[in-house]
Amino acid sequence: MKHYILFLFLLISSLVPSPAALGAAAVQEQEAQDSVLLQAQDAQEEAAIHLAEGEEAHPITTAPAWAVIPFVLLLLMIATGPLFYEHFWHRYYPMVAIGLALLVIFYYVFYLLNIPSVIHALAEYVQFISLLAALFIASGGIMINIDKRSTPLANVILLLTGAVISNLIGTTGASMLLIRPFIRLNKTRIKAYHIIFFIFIVSNIGGSLTPIGDPPLFLGFLKGVPFFWTLTHNFLPWLFALLVLSAIFYWFDSRNKEHLDEVVEDVVYTNKVRLVGLRNFGWLAVVIAAVFIDPKIFPEYVPGIHYHGETFSFVRELILLSVAFLSYRFASKEALAGNDFNFEPIREVAFIFIGIFGTMMPALELVGTFAQSESGAALITHNTLFWGTGILSGFLDNAPTYLNFLAAAMASKGASLSNPSEVVGFSQGLYHDSVMDLMAISIAAVFFGAMTYIGNGPNFMVKSIAEQIGIKMPSFFGYIIRYSLPILLPILLLVWLIFFAFHSV
Repeated sequence: MKHYILFLFLLISSLVPSPAALGAAAVQEQEAQDSVLLQAQDAQEEAAIHLAEGEEAHPITTAPAWAVIPFVLLLLMIATGPLFYEHFWHRYYPMVAIGLALLVIFYYVFYLLNIPSVIHALAEYVQFISLLAALFIASGGIMINIDKRSTPLANVILLLTGAVISNLIGTTGASMLLIRPFIRLNKTRIKAYHIIFFIFIVSNIGGSLTPIGDPPLFLGFLKGVPFFWTLTHNFLPWLFALLVLSAIFYWFDSRNKEHLDEVVEDVVYTNKVRLVGLRNFGWLAVVIAAVFIDPKIFPEYVPGIHYHGETFSFVRELILLSVAFLSYRFASKEALAGNDFNFEPIREVAFIFIGIFGTMMPALELVGTFAQSESGAALITHNTLFWGTGILSGFLDNAPTYLNFLAAAMASKGASLSNPSEVVGFSQGLYHDSVMDLMAISIAAVFFGAMTYIGNGPNFMVKSIAEQIGIKMPSFFGYIIRYSLPILLPILLLVWLIFFAFHSV
């Protein structure tokens, strides 16, 4: 495989020379053919040595700012498609997402010669979709029936329970497990705001306390942040945000009187919870255990794919995809039927995020380059880290955004993200203001993921499940304008004012 990639590098280099090479060619005489062949052989041997050592085999050019156009275009089409050209969008969105992703990928491969970035994005996508598919399908085989009358208090209790569970099985796992029973509980009075607050509380903010809760925190754990660091440092902002959101939801839900007067008075509720498909809890346990089967955690026992200085997991992904197949193959038919289970939500997420992962490479690269530049580092405080990480996490994948800003914060203090002992020291305050920096990055990456449908993986899937059931959800911009800006953003501002703004640097 390495020889094939190396051959591709050399072939592309010969066909698409860089501007610098063209300039040099204009002032140099043509070399003899045998000399050229000899130099090519020497370059191939040297490149092979670099690849074996995990180094770059060719100079990698940074993408220009205009390369983010496909990403912006995809976001605009996600926002406007269901509103203005619904038939076209629902029929052709897979081709639109793949097509825009291929434009960026071809540019990286055949012009920038930046194959490592493409491989890295592909690996992240495979990890992302494998986990989501396993959790979606395994939880789809579990039917939870709550025989209780829907009340604002009952809904708040369920949402807060989901927030706690999200730290044990992840925000994706908790979302997939609880969204259907939450909808069933409110079947006579379900509104879009029920789903939006579910996304705020269960799919995002709830998972702030453990590395299992949300992907950015898990990446931090892999880099060296202690497992219980998030619990001890994020607890108070987590509690504050959940209490405020719960109070606002309670007010919203108390004003929703639709169909409450139509409920038959002599209906007797048992207030019991019935579970169908218990065996799939075992599959969920396998998924959670598989998350830790990573060559970065257990390098001596878990094999990985070594490429360009990175080690990519494949054993975990094989386990997750196997769980996805087996949990559906042996699922309770009653549970699947009761949940109206189908594959459309995961299909939609898979295609949309192919486009997002493929087109956002230039955006992440530009953010990372600026954040780690001298001018960018001069702007770094825990306050700018909070808002910078947060705003970008709402529109980009929050996991690489977390890593980019953490790397920049550590570099500004003379530390390196690639050194686990320095990461531990950074989390323990051995560098000036480092605990606040890490806390700001961690809170912002998770909390701001709720700002848009694409801020976190579960958001779009919960929306898709709700729409499959028949709930009319707001558009991309409708979600932001009607809910994120007037409700979530003021809470995030309060979190910043209380926990970060007045902390001395």
